[in-house]
Amino acid sequence: MPDMSATHAALVQLVPLAGDTFDKNKVTPGLLGFIVFAALALGTWGLMKSMSRHMGRVDFEEAPDPTTTPDPKPGQ
Repeated sequence: MPDMSATHAALVQLVPLAGDTFDKNKVTPGLLGFIVFAALALGTWGLMKSMSRHMGRVDFEEAPDPTTTPDPKPGQ
């Protein structure tokens, strides 16, 4: 297992460099944020379309309620 203190020291040295590369008041999601959002939207749309198709194939027939009496047939 690698030495965690060495990894931590390396990360601490890199954090100040990342802090100077962008203006904290003008940060936007950018292209990567758009791509991730678009992929999530397309995935959600595909899942909803698939669910709708599968729900349309369901043949559900409800069982009659055993506490009610059946209606008499006309003519009897």
